[in-house]
Amino acid sequence: MQKKSKNKNIIFHFLDNVISVILSIFHYALLGLKCCTINLFKKEKMHKITPKELKKLEKEAVILANDLKTTGATRSKTINTYYYKALKNGYLFKGKMKGSSKLDINSFLVNEGFTVYSIKTNNLINILNKDIGSNKLSSKELVFFLTELSTFLKAGISLNESIKMISREVKNKRRKESYQTISFDLSLGTSFSQSLEKQDGMFPSLLINMIKSSEATGNLTETLDELAKYYEEVEKSRKDTISALTYPTIIFVFSIFVIIFILTFIMPEFIKIYKDSKIELNPFTKFIINASNYLQIHLVTIIFTIIFLIIIFILLYKNIKSFKEFIQKLLMHIPVIKDIIIYHELSIITKTFSSLLKNNVYITESMDILKRITNNEIYKDIIDKTVNNITKGEKISSSFKDHWAIPEVCYMMLKTGEDTGSLAEMMGKISDYYQELHHNLVKNIKVFIEPILIAFLTIVVGGILIAVIVPMFEMYGGLMK
Repeated sequence: MQKKSKNKNIIFHFLDNVISVILSIFHYALLGLKCCTINLFKKEKMHKITPKELKKLEKEAVILANDLKTTGATRSKTINTYYYKALKNGYLFKGKMKGSSKLDINSFLVNEGFTVYSIKTNNLINILNKDIGSNKLSSKELVFFLTELSTFLKAGISLNESIKMISREVKNKRRKESYQTISFDLSLGTSFSQSLEKQDGMFPSLLINMIKSSEATGNLTETLDELAKYYEEVEKSRKDTISALTYPTIIFVFSIFVIIFILTFIMPEFIKIYKDSKIELNPFTKFIINASNYLQIHLVTIIFTIIFLIIIFILLYKNIKSFKEFIQKLLMHIPVIKDIIIYHELSIITKTFSSLLKNNVYITESMDILKRITNNEIYKDIIDKTVNNITKGEKISSSFKDHWAIPEVCYMMLKTGEDTGSLAEMMGKISDYYQELHHNLVKNIKVFIEPILIAFLTIVVGGILIAVIVPMFEMYGGLMK
């Protein structure tokens, strides 16, 4: 047994060293790449130009002028990053912009009052400036963007100038560059909705489609206010859920750490005492001792196994639709959790659908947007069924009838709205109804879960302490005799 344990320790020590070396190499490689990037391409520099620099720049300007007449005027199908050198008020500016051609970048900078001398791009520049990770705005950022933009437009400021002002207020460089690109697109005559759509998933499809609709009807500020209110409610719902689950989660994690600490560090000391006293232990104490011994030997293995299983679960959940659907169905049949999921999904779907209907977005586009805003496969299937029913000439409500994930109240309200021709208004009422139910349930869940977790911690830790103390009393009784 000791030999096996020793071999396992050697293997884990070896794996630990290998992982450390790999992480170190990866860390220093990233540092090296970052240094190279900083040295090769410095961002947004400006300084007073010297006569010597000006002569050099004039030569580059001749090359740029020829380039703009030939390949530089051709727009690429993909968005590229361009490094430029431009003069304004005696200062030389070095920066970068994203666009489709050198001619577009040049036109924008000239309109901004710059004298442009150099615009360059190549594969290396694009690779080094490629966005890593999601560029999607959070609900909080969307509320800020929509509220600020609406305020500026109501004050009589043009759309392009409003976007420029927002870009100056934003501290995140990636966001700032995106807003500058939107401003650049607007100056070239691109519509606002198209400019947002080109930002690589930064803005949700709901927002883009509603703005596209508002551009046709001319009620952009009203749409911005409505969207800001929508994302405020989404953010509030998210915060309520996190707030309700944070404290119970902390208690649960703390309980696990306390149990592990007692079994691995405190219990071994008592085990030595029991061995020396040679008293007969009760079955419960023996069980705790065996658990303590097993945990001490296999703790690392257990931790790695749990991490491995969590990773496998996440990969299966993200990549296999049938597995994801099975887990979601399982959760949606557990009391309390079922109601939280259903109320949340219905409030978001109906609110979004109501907003889309009010803004005259096509029903097929609306359904596509609804599929994107939910990650729940059950509701995605209902939306697909709704699309099929619409193509057959059936009512929207028919796909919601007698479905286990759709409460009867929701179906009846939806049917009433459809029959009376006030579907958008009824959708809004359904959303408000389920949002209120979700809010109250989430608020009360903390009160519901806390006593259970505290009772769990008390019973488990108390049971371990009893298992430790009872033999001590027996030892004390033996000494008294």
